[in-house]
Amino acid sequence: MTDLIAKTAIDRRLAEIVTPSIEGLGFELVRIRLMGGLYKTLQIMADRPEGGIDVDDCGRISVAVSAVLDVEDPIIEAYTLEVSSPGIDRPLTRLKDFANWEGHEARIETDELIDGRRRFKGVLRGTEADEVLIEIEEGTIGLKFDWLSDAKLVLTDELITEMLRQKKAAQPTDPAAFDDIEEEFPEEE
Repeated sequence: MTDLIAKTAIDRRLAEIVTPSIEGLGFELVRIRLMGGLYKTLQIMADRPEGGIDVDDCGRISVAVSAVLDVEDPIIEAYTLEVSSPGIDRPLTRLKDFANWEGHEARIETDELIDGRRRFKGVLRGTEADEVLIEIEEGTIGLKFDWLSDAKLVLTDELITEMLRQKKAAQPTDPAAFDDIEEEFPEEE
């Protein structure tokens, strides 16, 4: 489990507890965070391995995860459980994410300075072994996945177009998959 999925010790413990339930439903854990403040929120982002998750899927994950957390009881304080999709400008938390989103713009931060900087913005160029390739102004560079502290896609017109294309491709094209429309007209007098 990488620090990009679960950064803190409590997040890693929570990930250990909830991952089997999430995977048992056919989804993958993208990110988990227990956020503080006046009221705690446990934020879980999940997705299908091939991408695409809807509100009903989030509801099923929420029910399954709630049951496991009620039994394990790892969080002492009251908290709100929030299950969501990664969104369009999704966090990139697994090495495969960088390959899957090749050609799209991303922001990447590293734990330590690399050539005098920690932040890199550019176009993803895939992966090579354990490195993330990103094209920045100076050219394409490789950053070891273990060096990364945060990464996410940048919201661009191209990314929105790609997400809409994927959503359209996932829609059923068989007219039988849709409900019939029943029209009732009032009788004229």
